[in-house]
Amino acid sequence: MNVHSPLQSREAAVRMASRDWKMLIDGEWLDGSTQDWLDVRDPATGEVIARAPAGGAADIHAAVAAAKAAFDDRRWLNLGAEERSRRLWRVADLIERDAAKIQAVEQLNNGAPASLAAFFTTYAAKFFRHYAGWCDKINGETIEISEPGAPFHTYTRKEPLGVAGLIVPWNGPFASAAMKVATALTAGCTCVLKPSEETPLSALMLGELLIEAGIPAGVVNIVPGHGHIAGAALANHPDVSKISFTGSTEVGKLIANAATGNLKKVSLELGGKSPSIIFDDADLSKAIPGAALGTFYNTGQVCIAGTRVLVQRSVYDQVVEGMAAVGRSLHLGGGFDPEAQIGPLISAKQLERVSGMIDVARDEGAQVLGGGLPFERGYFVEPTVITNARPDSVVVRDEIFGPVITAIPFDDPEEALSIGNDTEYGLAAAVWTRDIGRSQLIANSIAAGTVWVNCQLVLSPGAPFGGYKQSGWGRENGIEGLHGFMQTKTVMTAL
Repeated sequence: MNVHSPLQSREAAVRMASRDWKMLIDGEWLDGSTQDWLDVRDPATGEVIARAPAGGAADIHAAVAAAKAAFDDRRWLNLGAEERSRRLWRVADLIERDAAKIQAVEQLNNGAPASLAAFFTTYAAKFFRHYAGWCDKINGETIEISEPGAPFHTYTRKEPLGVAGLIVPWNGPFASAAMKVATALTAGCTCVLKPSEETPLSALMLGELLIEAGIPAGVVNIVPGHGHIAGAALANHPDVSKISFTGSTEVGKLIANAATGNLKKVSLELGGKSPSIIFDDADLSKAIPGAALGTFYNTGQVCIAGTRVLVQRSVYDQVVEGMAAVGRSLHLGGGFDPEAQIGPLISAKQLERVSGMIDVARDEGAQVLGGGLPFERGYFVEPTVITNARPDSVVVRDEIFGPVITAIPFDDPEEALSIGNDTEYGLAAAVWTRDIGRSQLIANSIAAGTVWVNCQLVLSPGAPFGGYKQSGWGRENGIEGLHGFMQTKTVMTAL
């Protein structure tokens, strides 16, 4: 796959991004009805780099109306499966063509290092191609029934739900938007996408590519805005049949409550407090960097980050020292620092939250390795390993969404399972061991939607992804993710 190199100059990226952006409704680029604006910042400096309209309830209503009209007149479905597949594949081609620009915006607005921005852009194209191949493979089934009366021909159909509201986060904004849009369109839905108010730019760039690829007007609408205004209006809208949300558990619960108005379908990919369990027989040369980067990756702003590292006591000190060394070795920098391996947190608010949680742990008597604030500007915090934290400490119990590991010792597999499952979350887990039987015992018993064995942070468009407990409802990716945007109709015909 030939993906262009990212733009090397921050100044060139600023010139490209620095403008008043517009929202996409019914194929038109429009200013918001509120005349309010979102200041879009570079988290490496805190500087405002662009403005995007802060959509209000009226903008959401207009976008939903456009999506409903497009769904009702079947302007997307009536193209036929082969043509829909061709246009989704075209989106992937256009993403690769414009990869340099997309990556530059992710580096600038998200603070992602170049390699991470490139990965997210490549993954977005991969996702569109994966689902493009599903357009002509959506099938029902024929069912034999034995009921009194005439023989019956009975079959099922898979049909799209209707208008889908897609709400995406800031920790990989382009890829998150692409994943939800590709799935919804493959299912035959029309949609309204609300990107995070922190990172709206790359989602709007996706809108430009969708139009160029021939996605009809009104099929995809994009409205930036604040979650409590635009997001709430979308979740409450009576003409929205489905909400797909990725974000915090707290907001997910609000969306679930809002969905009761018209009993819209809801899928929620929420928070996590994932355990990485390292046994003393593990290959520590792989387990130590694997567990460390399983949290420090993307500055810890990953819902599946393994922030609780459970280590068998006999190798505990070695693993803790090794993970701290990995953290010290990582170069912190902005998106256009060529040596950067870890970028900034997304905002001053997030920096305050993460550093505050580290301070609480330190005040409670925990040992903190790292955790400094290395620069006078920007939202940077050093990778951190915490030991001897109280079991009820916020760093043990709560999602941090920063590069912070809490290391916890254990003695045997039963204790590891008990500690691993002692959380309200259940998004992911990792197991590091050479014992295949032990690995499967843990994988089968841990309450998590995804379990990695001797690896971490591996995701694929074809593999279902979602959480147990308060980490969410439903699954994304694969056929399960596609079915989340569809409903089943049973047809019975007397012969």
